[in-house]
Amino acid sequence: MDRRQFLHTGLWTAGTAFATRLPFTGRVQAAENAAPASANGPLRTHPENRRYFADATGRAVYLTGSHTWPNVVDHGPSDPPPKFDFNTYLDFLARYGHNFTRLWTWELTSWDTKCAGESKRHTAQPHPFARTGPGEAQDGKPKFDLGKFDPAYFDRLRSRVEAAGRRGIYASVMLFEGWGIQFVADAWKRHPFHPDNNVSGIGSDVAQGVDIHTLKHPRITAVHETYARKVVDTLNDLDNVLYEISNENHPPSTQWQYHIIRLLKDYERTKAKQHPVGMTFQYKGGSNKTLFDSPADWISPNPEGGYRDDPPAADGRKVILNDTDHLWGLGGNAPWVWKSFLRGLNPIFMDPYDGLVLGAKLDPKYEPVRKALGVTLRVARASNLAAMTPRSELASTRYCLAGQSKQGMEYVVYVPRGVEVSVDLADAKGKLAVEWLDPVNGKRTSRGQADAGGKRTFASPIPGDAVLWLQPSRGND
Repeated sequence: MDRRQFLHTGLWTAGTAFATRLPFTGRVQAAENAAPASANGPLRTHPENRRYFADATGRAVYLTGSHTWPNVVDHGPSDPPPKFDFNTYLDFLARYGHNFTRLWTWELTSWDTKCAGESKRHTAQPHPFARTGPGEAQDGKPKFDLGKFDPAYFDRLRSRVEAAGRRGIYASVMLFEGWGIQFVADAWKRHPFHPDNNVSGIGSDVAQGVDIHTLKHPRITAVHETYARKVVDTLNDLDNVLYEISNENHPPSTQWQYHIIRLLKDYERTKAKQHPVGMTFQYKGGSNKTLFDSPADWISPNPEGGYRDDPPAADGRKVILNDTDHLWGLGGNAPWVWKSFLRGLNPIFMDPYDGLVLGAKLDPKYEPVRKALGVTLRVARASNLAAMTPRSELASTRYCLAGQSKQGMEYVVYVPRGVEVSVDLADAKGKLAVEWLDPVNGKRTSRGQADAGGKRTFASPIPGDAVLWLQPSRGND
C-alpha cells in the first residue's frame, strides 16, 4: 500500500497513537496493541529542512510531548521523598501519543514552593554528587564530596533514558537547573556547592549563589566540566538522547552556557555518537537573540516575538522546541499546539501530572493540550515532513504547513471555530482529497475532492476549531 492509500483509509493506530502502515482492507482499522516506533537516532539537524531533526535513516522527526519536574530527581514532602513511578509516567506519555520528554535535574536539596505561588515544601534527591562526609551539611545529612559521583543518580538517569527509548520517546537530559537558585528562599544554603555543604573546599569565595552558573569561579567550572563529561560517558551510546544545558538560568549565565555547549560537542566528537545540544529561555530578562546566537542545535524561546499567541514561522536557524514552561509556566491550549506545529515548531508541554510538585493532579483543563500534541504527531508522521514548510500566505487563517511529495502538494491548515478558510492551491495539480480533523481527538471527516490550480474556499463540518488536511488524490495516479 502506498502513502496515499494509507492516508485515505484513515489508518491511525489507537492507544499508542502513532501512524503505521497496515494491510489495506478498504476500511478503517485500529492497531491498539501495536508496538511504538523505536526512538531511532542519534538525532541530527535535518540537512534539507532544518526546522526538524532527522533520525539515523534520514527521516524527518517532529518532537512533541509532555514533561514534569520529578521525572529524574524525586520531590516530595517526606524525607526521603516518594519515588517517582517512571514506568507509569511512560504509560501516560504513550497514552497521549507523545514522542518526547524533558528529563529534569534539581540542584537544591530542599525547597518550598512559595516562589511559585504555592505553599508546599519538598525534599529532593538523589543528586549527582556523593554524600560521603565527613561532617554534616546544613540539612543534617553527610556533606557532599564534589570530586565523587553518586552512582545511584547516573544509574537512574541511564535506566530512564533507556526505558524512554524502548517506548519510542526521545529524552532531553537537563544538566543544570537555574530557576531554583534564583528564586527559592535561602536557595544558596541548600545547594551542594555552598561551603557548609561540601568537603571539597568549594563555594567559600562565592558572593551570591547565582554566580555558580557563570565563569567567575574556575574551580566550580572545573567541577561542572567533569560532571558534564560524566553525563556524556553515561549516555553516549544511546540513540534517543538530547542535552539541555540549564533550565531558566539567569542572563549572566550566557557565556557559561555557551562554554558547556561547546564542551559537550567537543567531548562527544571523541565518542561513537553525537547528540543535539539545547539552550532554553533565560529567566528573568533573557533575550531570544541570545538563544539564536548560541552554538546550540535547538532552543526553547520566551514569549518575545509571539511564541505564545501567534508563533513566528521557524526559519531553520535552530530547531525550536516551543515549551509552555517558558511561555506560561503552567498553561497552554490546543490552538497554541496547532499554531506552533503549523509554523514549523516542535511544541512541548510542562505538565503538573500527579500534582505532587506544583499544580493539580491530571488537571482536566490541560487534556486538550495533551491530546492535541499526539494528534499533531500523527499528522507529522503521515506527511512528507521533510518537504513541509510554514506557508502562511497560502491560507486565509495564516496557519498552514505545506510541501511537495512524490504524489503532489500537501496542505495542513488550522481553522478557528466558525471560520471559512480559503487556500491557494496554485502549486498543486489535479485533485486533492479533502479531510477535516478534530484538532483534539483526531477524528477525521472526509469531504470529497477539490480541484487544484487556484484559490478554493472550504467550510468546516466540525462545530469547533478544525484542521483542514489536503492531500494528493489517488485519482491523480
